[in-house]
Amino acid sequence: MSKQKLAELRKSVAPYEKADVKSSVFQILNTFPPFFLLWFLAYQSLSISIWLTLALCVAASGFVVRIFIIFHDCTHGSFLKSKRTNNIIGNISGIITMFPYEKWKNEHAIHHATSSNLDKRGIGDIWVMTSDEYVAASFWRRLSYRIYRTPLVMFGIGPIYLFLVVNRKNRKSARKKEKWNLYFTNISLIVLYALLIWAIGWQAFLIVQGPILFISGAIGIWLFYVQHQFEDSYFVDGDKWDYVRAAVDGSSYYKLPKVLQWITGNIGFHHVHHLSPRVPNYKLEEVHESTLPLQQASTITLGTSLQSIHFRLYDEKKKTFVGFKKVKPLLLKKKNMKLSRSL
Repeated sequence: MSKQKLAELRKSVAPYEKADVKSSVFQILNTFPPFFLLWFLAYQSLSISIWLTLALCVAASGFVVRIFIIFHDCTHGSFLKSKRTNNIIGNISGIITMFPYEKWKNEHAIHHATSSNLDKRGIGDIWVMTSDEYVAASFWRRLSYRIYRTPLVMFGIGPIYLFLVVNRKNRKSARKKEKWNLYFTNISLIVLYALLIWAIGWQAFLIVQGPILFISGAIGIWLFYVQHQFEDSYFVDGDKWDYVRAAVDGSSYYKLPKVLQWITGNIGFHHVHHLSPRVPNYKLEEVHESTLPLQQASTITLGTSLQSIHFRLYDEKKKTFVGFKKVKPLLLKKKNMKLSRSL
């Protein structure tokens, strides 16, 4: 696609970059109350069956994901027309999902501005190494990367580390507003959780809140992972990087069953979202369906997305993701060269 057509594509999405108050309010009403109700029912069911409690926790975690999508839209200023109301809803959503509003807003803006740019990795994204970088890296760096990319670590330890460590501390470069907002979020969480523990006891609190956060966190990381790490994803050096191409070719269309599409707030239309973050989540499908070039984006399904677990390194020459096995011959060659030099 030429640069002119890419520019035209971005312009064609502009009419959808307006929040609809009725749609936003309706989404709040069909998301927040069901979550609170499911949380309460999960607590009440503890006296009936732990399995019923866990089932209700799974359902509640889906609504946490949906609340996060509202939070996400608020950080882009796309959920409501009023900036002040966006910030209020965003902060409330951030407390529920344990994400500091201003910090994530700034880091996510960097993610959008640098996604698929090999020269600007490291903020707001998942660690990706190229095949050449991996081969050239030290043993300990390769080991760290392999551990990081292990599903058990990424989707098992990842949510716990994200909620308890990453989201609880400021970045070194954080400005005053971002720092104070994180302190506000942390204090709010301490007060809220203390009140809940006082009301129902720490055991009941952990049994209910623990699974809800863990499951929603794992789902969130999975969604973020598969929407940028698919077989023919777009990754280039900075001098060749293009915003529109990064959006359309570097973000997937995750075609989910309608129920999961609703729970995840249409974020499967990730190529549309990256093309224009100002489009509210409830308009993403409409943009996709009405814009022919966007329908040609890389499509993954619930089944095919599982293949992405094996995508570990990005091969710049072949323009595709590969597994660790593909670079074994190169590592062996590197080892032999070191041995020959030492002789």
